[in-house]
Amino acid sequence: MKRRELLTAAGLGLGAAALSGCRSDEPAVAGEGQAQQRFRWRMVTSWPKNFPGLGTTAEYFADLVNQLSGGRLQVQLFAAGELVPALEVFDAVAGGTAELGHSAAYYWRGKTSAASFFTAVPFGLNAQEMNAWLYNAGGLELWQRAYADFGVMPLPCGNTGVQMAGWFNREINSLDDLRGLKMRIPGFGGEVMSRAGVTTVSIPGSEMFTALQTGVIDATEWVSPYNDLAFGLHQAGKYYYYPGWQEPCAVLELTINQQAFEQLPSDLQEVVRAAARATNQAMLDEYTLRNAEALDTLVNQHQVQLRKLPDDVLTRLHELSIDVLEETADSSELNREIWDSMEAFRKKVWPSQQLGEQAMYALRD
Repeated sequence: MKRRELLTAAGLGLGAAALSGCRSDEPAVAGEGQAQQRFRWRMVTSWPKNFPGLGTTAEYFADLVNQLSGGRLQVQLFAAGELVPALEVFDAVAGGTAELGHSAAYYWRGKTSAASFFTAVPFGLNAQEMNAWLYNAGGLELWQRAYADFGVMPLPCGNTGVQMAGWFNREINSLDDLRGLKMRIPGFGGEVMSRAGVTTVSIPGSEMFTALQTGVIDATEWVSPYNDLAFGLHQAGKYYYYPGWQEPCAVLELTINQQAFEQLPSDLQEVVRAAARATNQAMLDEYTLRNAEALDTLVNQHQVQLRKLPDDVLTRLHELSIDVLEETADSSELNREIWDSMEAFRKKVWPSQQLGEQAMYALRD
């Protein structure tokens, strides 16, 4: 990202009222001339240091908080493995090792099965719809209820948009080609693939290339062209499949230690919320461009073999997805409330989406 330009643009839209007293050029004073309290927070992530898109989004958020708070809230960033392993971010925030985390909710489905709903749902909401559900239709409140017992508060903090189905070293021509496949794929998508006969594993992104190249796994999904190119997955995978049925969007989450958040003054709490929301949109904007550029590079420079999953495979994966989602919803009252809310929202907005977004895409073709 061009961080300076993005910080400035985001700052202009956050609202002067919520951020009054946080400008860095104003004296840090409160009450009768006493200096305002300053806070130093640690933020752990599931991403490699400086990794394009995912890692730089976490950096963007940290920089934005530092700037908008006028230095009163300083966020020190730790990449995966620097303070805690990539898949221990949630525990670190819940336990107070760090006040903030940046990751994806579906990594924590072993702690609460509700978590997977808040990253991606197979054949579900896209990024635009997911943001609308979270911010305007009660989704965020449900997400925060799901984490409340852990002392953790989540906020959306990035979105990749629609992903790819992944890299395969076996051509997929039918459902039979999925059986016995070893694939790195997390969340609901992993559960669906398991039911299709795939052996699924969950490993950090930093281990994917070697695992795919050496045959430890036969396939992997990661994100989309931008991040896949950055990891060099085209050098380890033979076929690049679409569409990303398993992740029609992928929400990146900011996890916040609830006790630490409550100790912040109200204006700094608003800084954290506003910075997360600005980061959420900034990442989606960036991916819209970078994915297009990266796909062009993969296809035209690296001659990647781009393939569409067969219709019968997608149809079966859709059927299995419904089974998985309904069974997960039935496992608890909260899960049922989350899934029913999401489905009701999807059905409510779909007619408008068909007449608007979908119709316009068809006209542009």
